[in-house]
Amino acid sequence: MRLSPRHPRYRSLVTRALLADRVRSGLVVPEGLIAHGRGEAFDYLLGERTIPSARRATRVAAQWLRAARRPVVSVNGNVAALAAREVARLERALPGLGVEVNLFHRSPRRARLVERELRAAGVRTVLGVRPTARLPRLPSDRARVDQRGIAVADVCLVPLEDGDRTEALRALGKRVISVDLNPLSRTSRAADLPIVDELVRALTNLAHDLRSPRGNPAAGRFLPFDAAGALQDAEATIARNLRKRVRPPPGRPRR
Repeated sequence: MRLSPRHPRYRSLVTRALLADRVRSGLVVPEGLIAHGRGEAFDYLLGERTIPSARRATRVAAQWLRAARRPVVSVNGNVAALAAREVARLERALPGLGVEVNLFHRSPRRARLVERELRAAGVRTVLGVRPTARLPRLPSDRARVDQRGIAVADVCLVPLEDGDRTEALRALGKRVISVDLNPLSRTSRAADLPIVDELVRALTNLAHDLRSPRGNPAAGRFLPFDAAGALQDAEATIARNLRKRVRPPPGRPRR
């Protein structure tokens, strides 16, 4: 299908076409299309931009990743399809960052497809293709992790995550940074540091902050973060945008 760059939703259509193609290849599962559509709806309500509270959250997330002893970013099929290059930039910006494949709908072939996508984008080391450990009290395949990665991580960056694993990671004492456009999701509410932003924007900003020449004035400790305040700000932004857009037609009296 040919897409015109002049179409008002060109970028959205390109992303949808990319995901549909990755479904055909097996990298993305059909359920991933539903998850993406839900996130796209929230991005529309947020104004399709990085709101100030999300930008602040990303700066603190960069500091947390620098302060971590064993930071790991978890990658599923949608993340690999949409942001493999951004994950590679994170790995280059933070030496020692683990990159781990973690899938809810898991098969050996699909894990290898995610690994191939990441390596093609420039990721040097990919963990989790052959899991060697298991998270307790988690019944799905999300529990299958790498002993060198998520199993021993102290800070986990979990873009496009599911809430039950976020809760399981926190129960193990790990700090969780989420990237999720839905401020109402269990993932956002369970995370220590929720970034309510679109995946590519968030990871691009995060890589920029990790490369920042300002350094790390709080090395060795984690800056505090008001997770509830960040979620409330995102919800307030959505409410304001809805009030602006949901107006009665001219000449129709308000009720």
